Amino acid sequence: MHDKSLNAKKAIKLKNQDNILLTTFDNEPFEQIKTKDYQPAIEAAIESARGEINAITSNPEAATFANTIEKLDYSGQQLERVTSIFFNINSAETNEEIQKIAQEVSPKLSAFSNDIALNEALFARVKSVYDKRETLDLTTEQATLLDKKYKGFARNGANLPEDKKARLREIDAALAKLKLKFGENVLAETNKYEMHLTDEADLDGLPEGEKEAAASTAADRNKEGWVITLEYPSYIPFMKYAKNRKLRKELSIAFGAKGFHGDELDNQENILKIVNLRYERAQLLGYESHAHFVLEERMAKTPDNVERFLEDLLEKAKPAADREFAQLENFAKELDNIDRLEKWDAAYYSEKLKQKLFQLDDEQLKPYFKLENVIDGVFAIAKKLYNLNFKQVDNLEKYHPDVRMYEVTNDTGELVSLFYADFHPRPGKRGGAWMTVYKGQKIENGKNERPHISNVCNFTKPTKTKPSLLTFNEVTTLFHEFGHALHGMLANTTYPSLSGTSVYWDFVELPSQVLENWCYEPEALALFAKHYETGEIIPQELIEKIKKAANFQEGMQTVRQLSFGLLDMSWHATNPAGIDNVKAHETAAFESTKLYPDVAENCMSTAFSHIFQGGYSSGYYSYKWAEVLDADAFAHFKDHGIFNKTIAQSFMENVLSQGGTEDPMVLYKRFRGKEPNPEALLRRAGLIE
Repeated sequence: MHDKSLNAKKAIKLKNQDNILLTTFDNEPFEQIKTKDYQPAIEAAIESARGEINAITSNPEAATFANTIEKLDYSGQQLERVTSIFFNINSAETNEEIQKIAQEVSPKLSAFSNDIALNEALFARVKSVYDKRETLDLTTEQATLLDKKYKGFARNGANLPEDKKARLREIDAALAKLKLKFGENVLAETNKYEMHLTDEADLDGLPEGEKEAAASTAADRNKEGWVITLEYPSYIPFMKYAKNRKLRKELSIAFGAKGFHGDELDNQENILKIVNLRYERAQLLGYESHAHFVLEERMAKTPDNVERFLEDLLEKAKPAADREFAQLENFAKELDNIDRLEKWDAAYYSEKLKQKLFQLDDEQLKPYFKLENVIDGVFAIAKKLYNLNFKQVDNLEKYHPDVRMYEVTNDTGELVSLFYADFHPRPGKRGGAWMTVYKGQKIENGKNERPHISNVCNFTKPTKTKPSLLTFNEVTTLFHEFGHALHGMLANTTYPSLSGTSVYWDFVELPSQVLENWCYEPEALALFAKHYETGEIIPQELIEKIKKAANFQEGMQTVRQLSFGLLDMSWHATNPAGIDNVKAHETAAFESTKLYPDVAENCMSTAFSHIFQGGYSSGYYSYKWAEVLDADAFAHFKDHGIFNKTIAQSFMENVLSQGGTEDPMVLYKRFRGKEPNPEALLRRAGLIE
């Protein structure tokens, strides 16, 4: 079914029509796509989708759920496929040509999306179905779809007068370009910087594997010695292990100054434009602020609720954070006579203190976390919980040789999903880790179309002498993203817009964060934590140390996460018109969470891609919000066994497969039998007894 030769045959049929993206394909035909194909394919797919919308609005029959709401949800599928391929490539394997196309097509896509949202004839039909919803015999999923379609119009300007609709279009086109520019600047800043070292003494403290990786980076760039970059697998080990404080400072400042140099890659102006346009857009639509607009469709509902949630957690975490910070400061003073702990000291002395308190460091653990073993482990856990089988296949097209591909089947051999895994950094790939979708799941004409899901990460590359060995933090990241992937793979809904991870943003992190818990369990670790040379399973004493160290500096970590949530709300929950200095605004937002002295050359906001490029604006709090859910959910597993099939089945049926078909709290309570208890999170974090 998933054979490259199928796409090859189809390509032969094309002959004169040589743009593969304009044909019907199931598997992504990466190796047949030329960069020049993207723009014409997107433009053609927009026109095709426009035709589908026109067919709905020109239907002489009265509007019904089937001929309007369903038809609307199934429209634009070719456009969805082509744009998902294009924008995923723009994140994972971009270049200047692709970035230029992104700048060209983004305003066109935004305009088309507005053409739908502001289409009066279409809204009239949707509204007429919505107005008689009480008399229709709809399933729960259909009722949810109708509600979302109606609100989608109302929340995007369908009830506005013409002049305001025109302004809304201008705002959306401008935002599309600004968000792309923001991300391009961050990527360019990351790629631009390197710390080239020729004296081995400068690497003092760095483990051999990290030195080898730095030498390999230098060799790739035709340089002698060692090169440290701002990519996480290079940056983090240097900050954690390098004894040379001066070099740590240089690297830390370079990392924190991305987009904050007052040059052509500066993001300050982009931020001010983005937040003011978002505010203006919310006001146009009758909302007090961008956050009020966003949160109406979240579990949290209002900015007040979010701020209360963050402040409540801060009140409980800050005393612990202050104690931990004082402990770290005293430790650095004792060890190296450091008078004032700075941000570039944080990872270094934290690692040293962790080693002292728990006799545990990442270098001890890494040999047990060879990337391939961790992948096998997360697959084995998915098998035990959800009866999934993963088979690596090499007969499918890829966008880069590093990508691994898997067919995912259930116990009866049916295809559940295709899964792409892309694990190592390279210049065309943005930093961080994410899950994405190339093809969504849906049921159409009686056929359950299965999804194509991808995880993209930036883990340490193999070297000449060592395979890719993960830090424990990278292990939890892999599990986190794979949790999102399971949410996509196990989707089982009728309508595409309600499928998989199409859920409230403060619910989407539950499947990802809950899976991280298995990384700390001896029963789970025994499946994959094996020494890459000897095959020895990770010793029980190391597992005990991992568990003991799990809450190390939890107060500081919590306060750090809360600071990002508060910064996000400070940008989006009020009128930003009075903000003219990005740095000063940020400093004020961080005041209640401050631990380290400020660094004048640094600004977090100018590289805060989650909220200025990704979809987390007014939503960064959701990581902590979902932690409450995940701690409560995992407590249920812990009480009955972490591989309890009945509970896993319930989690799959009520949460993972349901997408956005019902209110998340209804789904959660169906799984758990009650609302989540926030104390489960505080207890797990060691912040309360």
